[in-house]
Parts: sequence; C-alpha cells; structure tokens
Amino acid sequence: MNDVARIAGVSAQTVSRVLSDHPHVNAATRAKVLAAVEETGYRRNRLARALVTGRSRTLGVVTHETDHYSTSAILLGAQTAARAEGYFVSTATTPSLSTPAVAHAVSRLLDQGVDGLLMAVPVREDASLGDLTRGLPTVVLDGMRSSATEVVAVDQVEAGRLATEHLLGLGHPTVWHIAGPESWNDAIGRTAGWRQALEDAGRTVPPVLHGDWSPESGHRNGELVGRMPEVTALFVASDEMAFGAVRALVELGRRVPEDVSVVGMDDIALAAYASPPLTTVRQPFHDVGGRAVEHLLALLADPDTVHEPEVVHPELVVRSSTAPVR
Repeated sequence: MNDVARIAGVSAQTVSRVLSDHPHVNAATRAKVLAAVEETGYRRNRLARALVTGRSRTLGVVTHETDHYSTSAILLGAQTAARAEGYFVSTATTPSLSTPAVAHAVSRLLDQGVDGLLMAVPVREDASLGDLTRGLPTVVLDGMRSSATEVVAVDQVEAGRLATEHLLGLGHPTVWHIAGPESWNDAIGRTAGWRQALEDAGRTVPPVLHGDWSPESGHRNGELVGRMPEVTALFVASDEMAFGAVRALVELGRRVPEDVSVVGMDDIALAAYASPPLTTVRQPFHDVGGRAVEHLLALLADPDTVHEPEVVHPELVVRSSTAPVR
C-alpha cells in the first residue's frame, strides 16, 4: 500500500479510502491511485484486513452434498446477492443429514472466521447444532427453524395443496403421491399439504410412496402405480422424479395426461421441455437464496433487531401433463 501511495503521490490513508470505495475521494485522485494499483499489481490481503476490522466479509453456506437443481440455484442466488454487497461466499457441504455431519460442516466454516451462516440443509431441530451456531448471525432455509433468529422458507404445505387441488379440480377422484425422503422437511411439508387437500375434499387418501429425489426412484414408483388402473392422478414431489414416473407410465401403455395426469414440483428448466411439458409447482430458489442473504446482512448490521421469518409462496405452473379425468 505504501508503494501505491508513493507512486500515486498520495497518503496510504487515501489509498485505503479508494480501495474501500469511500465516497469522499475526488475522481482525479481515485484515477491516480487505481493506475498505481494496476502498475504495482497490488492486491489487498483479506486476512490482514479481517484482523483489523474484525470482519472477514465472508458468509458461510452449509449445503447438502448433492447435484440437485434446488441446491445449486439457491447457492447461485446467495452468491449473486452477497457479491452485490461486497461479500464472498464460502460453502461447506455435508454428505449426510446426520447431526455429526452437519456439525462438522458448520465447524469448518467457523474455523474460517465467517461473519454469518446460511443453513441450507433440510434437517430437523437439534439442540447441539443450535449450540454450535449460537452467537453467530444465522439464517435458515427450511430445516432447523428454532435454531436461528431468521428463517426464509418456501411454504411446502401450500405447494402440496396447490398440486393436489389442481388435480381434484380436474375431476380426479383422488390423487396418489410420490414423496421425497421421510427425513427431509420439504418432503414432509408437501405430503402434509397433499393429505390436507384430500381430507378437506372428503377424498380417499392413498398410501404414500417414497423416492430419493432421483429419476430412477420416480421410475420405480411409476412402474408400481402404472399397473393400477384406478390411478388417474399423480403428484410427484420433484420434477426429476416426475420425469422418471412419466417414463414408466408410458412404457406401461398409460398415456399422460389422457390416462394419468402428473404434477411435479420445482419447475426446473427441463420441465417446460419434457414430453409432455410438465405441470409443476414453481419454487423461486434463486430468489430464496438472495432473500436469505438480505436477512443475514440485516442481522450483521443490527443484531438486536427483531426480524420476522419470511415465507415464500410457491406458484402452480399448468402445462400439458394434466387434463380433466376421462
């Protein structure tokens, strides 16, 4: 920094102000400093700055180790919002949703001195995890709702109701459901919404089938329901599982939507280009990641402010995979 100041003919303090985007620096001085920075190849040391300010300007994100679209979309939204505010994002993945695995991922981020945490893992409440993050501003995306002062979550119960009520509105006597893993909060919420919609309509509630979010598990369950002629409507808890289920139905000679209407969940990019285009419930994953960062930065700015949890509402997207019952 002293070399930059000498070349630009200014003080080291002025260099610091320029690099911090301080507003009270005139344009000519700023240009001289930036030219000197370019000439010297100077780069600020973030670790050194963190020692001085007590802030690393880094946000930690804990995610499940998966290639699911939702995880990458949420992370992209968080990174975009953090970058706009001058923050870096450091991620730690957990190979399972067990408490020790999640705690290890949190510990890795704490060791990096992150300023705050985004917990983007669909785990249930656990006192030990709450103890681990205590004192550090934390925002939860679904999952451990009472472990954090802030929550940003999609209303999964509403999502299940939207899908089920759409199919019932088309005249189907009941709706079968391929759910996600029983340990995932979002799967639990979607199943609850599906069940409530059927019970409120006075319809028979079929047994729940479970997949692991993969197309293979959707195909496996699709082979099961496809052999039951009474099944005319199917709500699948993810688009990828829905693709597998539709493939199995077609292989068994069941037409979609003429014989079986199918609704997915997420509205991933491929949903609109499936055959037939998939009716699904859209979750604004990118927006959720960005909103979570906004909540976290608000906590960093004023830890004593009481903020209300933010519920994000899903949206039904109707395409060609659903039709009135024959």
